[in-house]
Amino acid sequence: MQREPALDPQKLAAIRAPFDRLGGARIEASVLQPLSLLIDLAGESLRARLFVVQADGAEEMALRPDFTIPVVETHIASQAVSGLYRYEGAAFLLAELGSDQPSEFLQIGAERFGVSDDPLDDDAALAALAFEAASAGGRQDLELRLGDPALFAGFVEALGVAPPTAARLVRAFRSQRALQHELTPDRQPTTAGEGSDLSDILAKMSETDAARLLGEVWRLSGVQPVGGRTAEDIIHRLALRAEAARAPSLTADQSDLLRRFLQLSDRPGRVLDAIAGLAKEAGAELDLLLETWAKRLAKLEARLAPEWGGVHLATAFVRPFGYYDGMVFDVESRALGPDLPVAAGGRYDALVSRLGGQPGAVGCMVRPGRAILGLRP
Repeated sequence: MQREPALDPQKLAAIRAPFDRLGGARIEASVLQPLSLLIDLAGESLRARLFVVQADGAEEMALRPDFTIPVVETHIASQAVSGLYRYEGAAFLLAELGSDQPSEFLQIGAERFGVSDDPLDDDAALAALAFEAASAGGRQDLELRLGDPALFAGFVEALGVAPPTAARLVRAFRSQRALQHELTPDRQPTTAGEGSDLSDILAKMSETDAARLLGEVWRLSGVQPVGGRTAEDIIHRLALRAEAARAPSLTADQSDLLRRFLQLSDRPGRVLDAIAGLAKEAGAELDLLLETWAKRLAKLEARLAPEWGGVHLATAFVRPFGYYDGMVFDVESRALGPDLPVAAGGRYDALVSRLGGQPGAVGCMVRPGRAILGLRP
C-alpha cells in the first residue's frame, strides 16, 4: 500500500484551521465499512478500487474510501435531528491503473445534517470552506467547479420526456458511456433478459408475489439486505427499472437539446442564461430551478468575492460517489488537473433518509497532500 509523503505540520495546521473555526463535534469514524453497503450506496464502479478485508465466515468489509457514509451512520446513531461534525484521518482507495497516486491518504472534512432554515447558504458555506482550506496549502492556481445532477433531472423533466425514459436518463447521468447510449434518438428499447436470472424471474411476477419469493430466498440463504431496504422496496425498484427499460427513446429534438445542455461549461451566470435559452427554445418551464441556482450563486459569490473569477459551472459535472443528489463541487488545481481534485463535496439529502435518518445533508473534504504546494500529490 503506497502512502502519501509526510506532510509539513505547519501547513497541515493551516489547512485544518478553517474546519476548527467552523466548530461542531470532532468524531472518529470506523476504518472498516461493510463492502455491500458501500457498493449499494456509492455505486458498483467503486468496487475495483476498494481494499477488501474478510475474516473466516465474516461479512466482507472494506477500508473506508471516504468518510461520508461512516459519518452519516454516526449521526443517525446519535438520534439527533441535526448535527455538525468534523473529521480527520486516513482514507484508502486503490489508484487507477497506470497512476502513481497514493492509496492511503489524509482527508480533513466536515458534514452538516438536518433541514436548515437556509440550505442554499449551507451549500455556499461548505463550498467556500473547502476552497479556503485548500488555499491554505499555498497553491495560487485553484478553481472551483460546480455541478448539480438535479439541474439535469430538472431539464429532462421540463422537456416533457416520458417519466420512465426520464428515470433511465437520470440513472445514466453518472456514466458517460451509458448516457451517450441513452441520448441516441430512436434507440431500440431494452428487452428482458439483460439482468440476472433471479431479477428476470421476479420482473415477470406481481410485486406482492415477487416480494414474498425474494424474502424466502433471503431466509433460506441467510442473507440480510443492506441499506435498510425491504423486499418490497427492492421489488418495486426492479419494477420501475423494468418499466424504464421498455420506455421509448428520445426524439431527435429532445436528444439535440440534451446534448447541447450537457456541453455547457462557463462562468455560472452565463451557464444559467444558456440553460434558460435552451428551455425557452423547447417551450419548457425551468424558472424555479434557475432562480434557486441564482440565489445559491449570489450567496457563494458573497463568500468567495476575491476568487469569484475562478468559479465555473459545468452541467455534465458529476461526483464519482453516486449518492450526491444536489449541488456538487471540486476545488481543482490547474497544475494537477481535474482528475486530482484538491477538495470536493456536495449535497446528499436522500442518502441520510435512505439509511433511516432525517433528510438534509451537505459536506466537504480536502486532501492536504494535494493542497500543499510543492508536495508530490
